[in-house]
Amino acid sequence: MREKNQVVLPLDLGICIPEGDFVFKVAEICESLDYTELFNTYLRGWRKVNPITIFELIVYGYMKHMYSGRAIAEACKTDIRFMWLLNGEPAPSHATISRFEDERLSEVIEGLFYQFVNKLYEMGEVKFKNLFVDGTKIEAYANKYTFVWKSAVEKNLAKLEKKIFSLLYVLSERYGFSEDVSPEECYENLLRQAQWVNLVFASGKGKHKTQLQRDIEILEEYIAKKTEYCSHLGKFGNRRSFSKTDTDATFMHMKEDYMRNGQLKPGYNIQIGVESEYIVGVGSFSNRSDVGTLIPFLNRIRRYTNRKFENIVADAGYESSENYLYLEENGQRCFIKPQNYEISKKRSYKANPYTPENMPYDEKRDEYTCPNGKKLKFRRESKKTTENGYTISTKYYSNDKCRRCPHIGKCHKSKTGYRTVKVNQVILEHRPKTLEALTSEEGTLLRMNRSIQVEGVFGVLKEDYGFRRFLTRGKKNIETQFFLLSFALNIEKLCNRTKKGRIGLDLFALNAS
Repeated sequence: MREKNQVVLPLDLGICIPEGDFVFKVAEICESLDYTELFNTYLRGWRKVNPITIFELIVYGYMKHMYSGRAIAEACKTDIRFMWLLNGEPAPSHATISRFEDERLSEVIEGLFYQFVNKLYEMGEVKFKNLFVDGTKIEAYANKYTFVWKSAVEKNLAKLEKKIFSLLYVLSERYGFSEDVSPEECYENLLRQAQWVNLVFASGKGKHKTQLQRDIEILEEYIAKKTEYCSHLGKFGNRRSFSKTDTDATFMHMKEDYMRNGQLKPGYNIQIGVESEYIVGVGSFSNRSDVGTLIPFLNRIRRYTNRKFENIVADAGYESSENYLYLEENGQRCFIKPQNYEISKKRSYKANPYTPENMPYDEKRDEYTCPNGKKLKFRRESKKTTENGYTISTKYYSNDKCRRCPHIGKCHKSKTGYRTVKVNQVILEHRPKTLEALTSEEGTLLRMNRSIQVEGVFGVLKEDYGFRRFLTRGKKNIETQFFLLSFALNIEKLCNRTKKGRIGLDLFALNAS
């Protein structure tokens, strides 16, 4: 039998790696970044492996669909590409990689990501012109059945407070305490009472408990339960639910509903912005819908890049008065599909005389005319201020002589007996402009590219990268993971675009569909 000797690798591992391999581009991009903030996270410097090297290993690992420290650590011992990145440094352990990602990288990854975006701008790949926005739900690393609902907590807390009130009344009568005393003060008084009478607390089966001991235990239980409920309420924020195993995760409907029963799963609403097929913005939200995510998402991109996109392209889930006003205020063109865009193209909708859009409107008299010839006159105007400081006005129009109208069943189903038309002034003003922009040649081109580029990116991440669930917990950690994923995908996209000769081309032509 032939003796097998250990394989001797060449001194330069790069010789064994094919020319044009992605690993060379990873090293080139990563080494061009400024790591001052990363180095500032170390008080006394690093001990074994250079932090830049670890970052390169993680990014390349994500390109190879390795999302765990163990997989990357193992590849450092067996894969010559990872060995080449190490450049003679010792292979880090999985604990070192995981600790680096959680404790060091989480503080600086967003800045590193946007450094890369700015470099793409310098290369002419990103132009800060057309931003295609979309969101997707990604499942959290949490137990599906450890959910806490806000409505249930509020209901149970109200019941508990009634029980505590009743108990305090009984205890005040039994021990001579004041009725105005708080549960905590009452509990302290009961403990002092037990100490005064030298109470020996009984425990175990068959042991007799005194009335005083039972009162102390019941009140203690109530106080603990109230503390728990108040703690839960502090975690909800604007949400209606959260998971006990990942309190930042919200229960949402996922597209991957294999049981087809509308099952809710803990997850995050991940928003991305894409231009020229590159991810140029990332954000995670607990919102179950996309409408409230656009403004903070755009502000975040602008804060890190110090630039704003000319055109914002998004689907109907982003249409709102607030978003219209924000884009107008910032001088950004709106290409957000109206919520009634698809239905408004149908003949039945255009021919329906009962919709407010099809009712004749007299601007001078500020009134609508219904199909029965009656006037729906202005009644009142309500105004509300949003979280971002925008004032939204809604006008109400009605006619109090609708009760005997022959069109009641078709016109409305109101229990009051008369039709009320609600008109959002911002929507009324901006929707026709947006619709005109969307149906233009430019708008058609942008709508097609939105579906190709941003939805295509999500398809690559979920199908090609196999990333359908986060492997860490907490908003900060999941964002770190998604920034790394986006960083890796952008490098791969740069390599592929270079090979295909698409450098500098930001849009697909209409005939490409």
